[in-house]
Amino acid sequence: MQENKEILALLHLIDDPDEEVFSTISNRIIAYGRGIIPNLEHLWETTPEEAVQERIEMLIHRLHYTDLQIEFTNWSKHDSQHLLSGALLVARYRYPDLDTKIVVQELEKIRRNIWLELNNYLTPLEQVNVIHSILYNYYQLKGHEIAYNSPDDFCIHKVLANKKGNVIANGILYLVLADLLNIAVHVINIPRQFILAVFKDNYIESNNKPVWEGIHFYIDPLNGQLFTKKDIDNYFKRINIPTIPAYFKAITNKRIVQILLEELSKCYEDEVNQYKKNELLELANMLSE
Repeated sequence: MQENKEILALLHLIDDPDEEVFSTISNRIIAYGRGIIPNLEHLWETTPEEAVQERIEMLIHRLHYTDLQIEFTNWSKHDSQHLLSGALLVARYRYPDLDTKIVVQELEKIRRNIWLELNNYLTPLEQVNVIHSILYNYYQLKGHEIAYNSPDDFCIHKVLANKKGNVIANGILYLVLADLLNIAVHVINIPRQFILAVFKDNYIESNNKPVWEGIHFYIDPLNGQLFTKKDIDNYFKRINIPTIPAYFKAITNKRIVQILLEELSKCYEDEVNQYKKNELLELANMLSE
């Protein structure tokens, strides 16, 4: 952004020791929007004082976060909330300068490899076996349990780059690919789990039929393992929770992204990063149905 007299004055006052003055200055800088970020970055590079650099870093973060709030609002109001777009917005909380085109290109490579092995005569089980073969064997995607000291495991671009992620990020990757391939895979609301279900085509929910009759089988996205309804029933018995139809209904993309934000927020429990936890939960609350 071209520097005018006001911007020059504001940047000059960033080191003011009076917190009230700095708060006023900060708000004026934030009002300029992300276009002022290059000016702040140049100031950071030419400022030797660490305390001032920290102030500049926080201002840049606030600008990115304000921009992200607007984008989440727009995404949530869109007629169709594409899961990939939502997951990329979450990743941009940690990586504001993320090049999303590279992510889309990498996903297209994987989609095409799977698509080449599919045909109209395959059963749902055979289709899923093709996805498993490409994603977990050829592509070598690995999964591990959720670790809140590894926030990158929640970022879809890092999962693609490192070929490993937790159950939520792997699940989102699986869902995005299934959607691109027009295969009816959805997350269902099983307590304490992130389980995918392969739904029957054109299934219409009815009061006369239990909802699970519309599901072929279930997938653990951590490693691609398949489950039957009996396996799910055994899980409910083990945790001593009754099986109810609501647990087998597909959840929305908005809710999936909300879960991703809520879980990522748990990576920032320490006092220094408490503001990040609060911001992520604020974004999650923006998506409440």
